[in-house]
Order: sequence, then C-alpha cells, then structure tokens
Amino acid sequence: MELLTIGAFARLSRLSPKALRLYDELELLRPARVDPDTGYRYYAAGQLGRARLVAWLRRLGMPLAGIRAVCALPPAGAAREIGAYWARVEAETAVRRDLAAFLVAELTGEPGREPMTMLELRHSAHTDRGLVRPANQDTVYAGRRLLAVADGFGPAGRSASGAAVAALRFLDEAAKPPADGLLGALEDAVRRAGEAVRDLTGGANDAGTTLTALLWTGSRLALAHIGDSRAYLLRGGELYRFTRDHRVEPRSLLLLKALTGDADPVPDLRLHEPLPGDRYLLCSDGLTEAVPDARIAELLGGGAGAEGTVRALVDAALAAGAPDNVTCVVADVTAPVRAPAAAGRPATPGEPVV
Repeated sequence: MELLTIGAFARLSRLSPKALRLYDELELLRPARVDPDTGYRYYAAGQLGRARLVAWLRRLGMPLAGIRAVCALPPAGAAREIGAYWARVEAETAVRRDLAAFLVAELTGEPGREPMTMLELRHSAHTDRGLVRPANQDTVYAGRRLLAVADGFGPAGRSASGAAVAALRFLDEAAKPPADGLLGALEDAVRRAGEAVRDLTGGANDAGTTLTALLWTGSRLALAHIGDSRAYLLRGGELYRFTRDHRVEPRSLLLLKALTGDADPVPDLRLHEPLPGDRYLLCSDGLTEAVPDARIAELLGGGAGAEGTVRALVDAALAAGAPDNVTCVVADVTAPVRAPAAAGRPATPGEPVV
C-alpha cells in the first residue's frame, strides 16, 4: 500500500498538517502509519474521501462533535444529519439577522420621526390535559402585556412550568413596559425563570420545562423561546412560524435546550413589529404534534374570534387523539379607534410555513 507523507496528504485533502495532527489526537482521522522512531505520520490514499469530508464540514462551521457523528454514519444518514445541521444554522442566522436589522434601525433612526402606531392586543387562552396523559403539566399565562406557554416534563414538570411562568409575571405587572432594552429585559426574565426551575429541582436534570413568551409594548412584540413549544403569526392569510424546535432531531422527544435544573438557559430572542389584523398563536407541542400546520392555518383564519379559535384548536387536537397536554394562546392585533398614521410597513416576517 502506497502511503502519502503528512505534507502530501495535507495538500490533497486541503487540511493543514496542524489540523491533521489535531484530528489524529481526537481519533477523528487517524494516520495509516506512524513511524515509531520519528513519530512522522503517513496516510493512505483511500483516506482522502474522509479527509475531504472533514474539511468541507469544517468550512460549514460544524463542531468537531458533529463531524465525528457524521463521519460514523452511512452516506444517507450523513446527508440527513448535514441537512438538519444546516437548517439549524439558517434558523439561528435568521434570528440574528432580524435582531441586527432592528438595532441598525434603532441606532440610525432620524430624530423626531413619527411615532409608531399604538395598537391593542385581544387574546384568549386555554389548556387541556388531553386524552392520554394522567395530568396536565402545561402552564399558560395571558395578561395585558405578557403571553406565555410552558410545557413541563419529568416528575416535577407541572411545578417547573408554573415556576417558569411565575418568574416572568413581573413583566406584565410593571407600571410600564421597558421601552428600551426590551429584549434584554425579556432575556433576563428567562434567566430568572431558569433559576426558579433550578431552585425547584435542586439541580437535578430529570425535570424541566419549555418556555415561549411574547412581551407586548403596544407597538412592538419581543419573543423569547426555548424548547419545542411554538409561536406562529397569521398575516394576510399566510401562516409564519417564529420559533424553531430545540430538539435533537425533528421527531425526537429529546430537547437540545430547555429550562432544567442543570443548564443555564440561552433562549432564542426576536423583535417583531405587528400590524393591525395580525393573529399570533403560542402553543405547546401537544397541538403541533396532533394537528398539522395546514389545519392550524385553516382554523386561525376561519373568522372566529380569539376565544372561539382557541377552542377550535384544542378540539382539533382532541379529535386527533391528543396524546399530550394541549395549550394555546391566540392574540389578535387591532388598531385603536383613532390611531396615528403608521411609521411604515414592517418587513415580511419570513417564508410562510404552509
């Protein structure tokens, strides 16, 4: 078997000798032979395929742990894992893009510009045990400014979801919403929720909760999200999904991120400028696992008020077997009787999901 020196192999694989030595130490790409006297590494030509895959995955920004997992899979499985990784990257990039656009607009805004339209939010909420679970571990809150859904899991799941939502309620009870630092205030509140869950569970990781919350100022909405509960927007008959599921893989029950006893929560954050006629939905996965997005869009756009729509969504989950607890909040954005002229139409929230 003809062997290539580390230098020759580095040129052909587009990996530096330093990277090759690192991947050897990590047992990601072992050389075919190591000289026992000099320690010099030699590689087989047949290793070039794996080496080039590693190089391409590094260019994608995939962490080494992810590369190791991809390299251990057959081609079809590796392709699925790469696709799932890139979907997560795009979702995270979209959140950061929206935040960057907001900050640029705020920092470069013209002095004395026309104020934003102050809108009203009308909402309804409901939670149901479902048809299979012995208890309801979901918690829902719908106040003047705060909407929140938390889906607890584990032996103390109900207490965890309740503690997380309770830690956010001060945002709704404040004399006025934080006009500046809205996302910062919501992120701090989520961290407080994480601390409440840790105090409750004593640091154990066998219980926790998801948390998806909207904070309303009258002209803007701030979103914080961690876990696999969801937030949607129905605008102009199109359904948009604001959140991504923090799951190990799409159909997995394992969460990459949640509020648990042994994790410091790092929520997804997003700012959104609403329009009159917008309809928002916050829900636990007991709805989305039972009812497809197309049906959710149909029910949200069916013409019923917030209360009737919440009831219809829960009934649809029950009709589909409701294997999990089902919790929904529907909120409608309406213009006041005499509203000032709007400062401009917000950007399209993204691609519709149906």
